[in-house]
Amino acid sequence: MADKLKPDWAGEDFLSRCVNRLIESKPLYRLMKNQARQVLIKTATKNGIPWKEDCRNLEKSEVKSLLEEITNPNITYPDYYLVPFHAYDEGNLCWQAAFEADSATQSMALRVWKGENLTPEAAQNRLRGGFHQILDNYSPTVVKDILDVGCSVGVSTLALHRYYKQKQQNTLVRTVGLDLSPQMLAVAKVKDEKQEISQWVHGLAEKTDFSDNSFDVVTLQFVLHELPSFASQGIFTEILRILRPGGVLGIVDNNPASPVIQNLPPALFVLMKSTEPWSDDYYTFDVESTLTQVGFDYKTTIASDPRHRTIIALKKA
Repeated sequence: MADKLKPDWAGEDFLSRCVNRLIESKPLYRLMKNQARQVLIKTATKNGIPWKEDCRNLEKSEVKSLLEEITNPNITYPDYYLVPFHAYDEGNLCWQAAFEADSATQSMALRVWKGENLTPEAAQNRLRGGFHQILDNYSPTVVKDILDVGCSVGVSTLALHRYYKQKQQNTLVRTVGLDLSPQMLAVAKVKDEKQEISQWVHGLAEKTDFSDNSFDVVTLQFVLHELPSFASQGIFTEILRILRPGGVLGIVDNNPASPVIQNLPPALFVLMKSTEPWSDDYYTFDVESTLTQVGFDYKTTIASDPRHRTIIALKKA
């Protein structure tokens, strides 16, 4: 861990305020937004990830016909969700974001280990595996019910489900993916070709329809950096309600104390902030204290790879 708790380009520091002022310029914002997307596309193309082909295949699939059945008509989207994310003006509520999410996720994993000659599959396995091993150390002896909050197109959900299914071959594992984007969930359902996941649920993480004490394991994988801190706190409170006593919450996300994150070249951190509207909130948010405040038994924060940290908390038995 580095001595500094966060990067200088986040929060209220002078550098951060300068970057924010630059991003407020609409022409520069548009340029940065498109450039950020191109970084991921170039990484994908260079490493054999079929970005355009995957998008074309999804466009031709039955995915759009699933939208009505997946969409929960009773949802009112919170204001924080109705802002541009990841170079998409409609954020996660558009087909382009959903079609590109799998390839972008693979590109992101490769960029964690840019200096190594890894295949996309190897990078993804290493990224997920580091998190799963830490999570497993704190999980109940038998895990039957799992919830992946903010599951996007299901890459994290399927990997999590397969990990526990492989580990507990004599136990039926029920896994649920929850997300606020019906487009993402429609893609997740199409990509879940063997129907391994029990449910893909369109819902608010702050107020789910799950019963008290429903899950043994709940995860938030690369979600917190996309949230304002008040939303994260509300989600923690809801997760505490639906976890069983002794159940575990596992969080993996960008590590504010990572030397790699703190020393990103200016071009890259400007690109990052231009596509992540809640960056300042996230990098100054005391996750551990908030977990304790809402009633969790906070256990540990571990750097699970060069860019990311895993945070573990339990529901008291």
